[in-house]
Amino acid sequence: MSLSSNPAPARTDAPVGAPGATAAPAVAARLVRRVGIAVAAGAGSWAAAVAALGTTPPAGTWQAAVVNVAAFAFQLGLAFLVTAQLRTGAIGTGRLARGLLHVEHGLLTVAMVSSLMWAFTPGLYDTGFFFVIDLFWPLSMLGMAALGVRIAIAGRWRGAARFWPLVAESWGPVVVPTAFLLPAVTQYVGAAHLLVGYVALGVLLFLRPELTGAR
Repeated sequence: MSLSSNPAPARTDAPVGAPGATAAPAVAARLVRRVGIAVAAGAGSWAAAVAALGTTPPAGTWQAAVVNVAAFAFQLGLAFLVTAQLRTGAIGTGRLARGLLHVEHGLLTVAMVSSLMWAFTPGLYDTGFFFVIDLFWPLSMLGMAALGVRIAIAGRWRGAARFWPLVAESWGPVVVPTAFLLPAVTQYVGAAHLLVGYVALGVLLFLRPELTGAR
């Protein structure tokens, strides 16, 4: 009788020395497809509301409520998107990568509170509390833009899924300056960008979940 032992195979999913790096767990394709539906539906609803009613309808009106409820649906879709990025290790599997995605989840959560306040509590618009909460809207979008850059660099998502988040998540850097420079067309630029960016990304995730590593 002979005794032998085989060394564990080296892990190749993370850079050597990456602190806290772990292998990304297997993710079911149906999860990514559901995320794609949420992203496309949320972005599509907000695009329609913005195109029809504008980005900032008069405070306290039904138009403002509709636009901001649709914005909430969009942000909820983004929260699901970040979950998919976390589950698939889109920007890496180390502690830093996971931490950045958890931070973005936090930013989006507060931004969603801001959208609901815009929709239903116009009496709080002039308060310091609302001012602070509202800052998380642009911060969350800048965070999404940074994640898009990181996904493209990491290369863990493949094909169009590697680069389309960068297109979709440039919404904030594109639309926010437009609001200052060309306010008359901001709603149309914003709606078009949502369709080309996030709605298309959602459709891509639904049709080709395997590009994220899901199976």
